[in-house]
Amino acid sequence: MFVLVKTPGHRVMTILAALLSLIAAVDCRAGDWPQILGPNRNGVAASEKLVDSLPAAGPALVWEHDVGEGFSGVAVADGRLVVFHRVGDNEIAEGLDAVSGKPLWEKKFPATFSGGYSSDHGPRCVPLIDHGAVYLFGARGELHCLDVRTGAKRWSRPVGREFEAPDGFFGVGSTPLVEGDKLLVNVGGRKGSGVVAFALSDGKTVWQATDEKASYSSPIAVTVDGVRHVIVVTRLSALSIDPEQGRVRWQFRYGDPGPTVNAATPQVIDGHLFLSASYGIGADCRRIGKTAADPVWADNDTMSSQFSTSVPSQGFLFGVHGRQDSSEGGRLRCFDPKTGKVKWSNDRFPIANLIVADEKLVIVTDNGQLILAAASSEEYRELARAKLSKTTTRALPALANGLLYVRDDTKLKCFDLRRTK
Repeated sequence: MFVLVKTPGHRVMTILAALLSLIAAVDCRAGDWPQILGPNRNGVAASEKLVDSLPAAGPALVWEHDVGEGFSGVAVADGRLVVFHRVGDNEIAEGLDAVSGKPLWEKKFPATFSGGYSSDHGPRCVPLIDHGAVYLFGARGELHCLDVRTGAKRWSRPVGREFEAPDGFFGVGSTPLVEGDKLLVNVGGRKGSGVVAFALSDGKTVWQATDEKASYSSPIAVTVDGVRHVIVVTRLSALSIDPEQGRVRWQFRYGDPGPTVNAATPQVIDGHLFLSASYGIGADCRRIGKTAADPVWADNDTMSSQFSTSVPSQGFLFGVHGRQDSSEGGRLRCFDPKTGKVKWSNDRFPIANLIVADEKLVIVTDNGQLILAAASSEEYRELARAKLSKTTTRALPALANGLLYVRDDTKLKCFDLRRTK
């Protein structure tokens, strides 16, 4: 099911959006990290030059900033950083200078989320910076657009309440996606509002599609064989949507009812869609077509990631297999996403989030460690290791212009990983 909300000049908007889709969906400069998992939502930071080793005391701490509840990572663009967290009865967005940590602005919103299976009631979604705006999606489904330079509000919509979306296990956790002139959101609402497109300019509804419930996975946009796909992993399915009209091109079952979570962001390599989840769901690889996603392989042994996303380098994927709540811990692995063949596996590895930069894996574990390793398909080769925090570090890290941003339970910290020679 889809609903297209027609607006004046719709054809002009459609042509403009098609042109915009030929370039990066999010406006950013080299070195920026403007959204979840970086410029292309794949955990890759291009054009970075990082250190090959670390001093015994760890990397230099450039600055730190107090934060409240939440697991939201940060977005960095054009020298500005936005962090989203909760203190008391408010969800708070803050703009900081990305290099110095100097506060630039602050915007508060009433916090309404109090349910879920976690005692932490802060926001989970990473801010999204695009063309001078920053988009925020709160834990109860409040959608906001602010001026990234001043924090001034441009528009807001209580989409969770408006579309009657359930809270889910942990509140809202799917970061919206900019595609052309629209903001695409995995709302998970009723009456065909599983995925909704909003106009960037004023937040008005452009189209809505599907009855699928929301997940904790964030959508991506890719072009395969000349066809633009927005790929959304929902609570129980994976689907491709035409971003212009909101029509579902194809859909297949991915997930099981009960205490399961789809949280990793889908990845696409050479026209192959790779999905991974834990709780017995496992990995699924499909060849993307215009009207179908043909199965290539699927199993529960290659990569079963609870919430972290596998990241690509030289045609391979690197990720952590396993669950945080398992006594077995994780396994850091390199594997071929087209065949499922595991190239190497480092067992008893902490659960972690990964970034690829400068032919290295920048690994931030959930117990506060930083590990630098070679992004090699031949073997696991550790370059350096340091302790960054004494508390948990579950929020996604960000890397921009050689500065690594890590959020723990009480602080946002900026570390210097820049190579000076």
